[in-house]
Amino acid sequence: MVWDVLSWLSILGGLFFILVGGIGVLRFPDVYTRLHAAGMTDTMGAGLVLVGLSIQSGLSIQSGEWLITVRLLMIWAFLLFTSPIATHALARAALHGKVEPIRVDVGGGDA
Repeated sequence: MVWDVLSWLSILGGLFFILVGGIGVLRFPDVYTRLHAAGMTDTMGAGLVLVGLSIQSGLSIQSGEWLITVRLLMIWAFLLFTSPIATHALARAALHGKVEPIRVDVGGGDA
């Protein structure tokens, strides 16, 4: 019962992060802020979903379900390293492609 609650809280938390990242990609004005929204939330969202799924799969050694947990955690470790690298590569490509960030005057003073 406690493991089910922890699992579902983890899965729902991950889905929340993924939803917030998707909204950020739609709402932010330029490629750099969109990459920031996607890059920061997809790693945490996918990680929480995969941790929740690994809790659901169980850790019973006798039934062999622990192999599923190991695979899910290996997928998370892969995403943990590749997602920031992909985000950095996309931002660098945008920078080399001379994509200018949108600048907004927030102070209104003499600068």
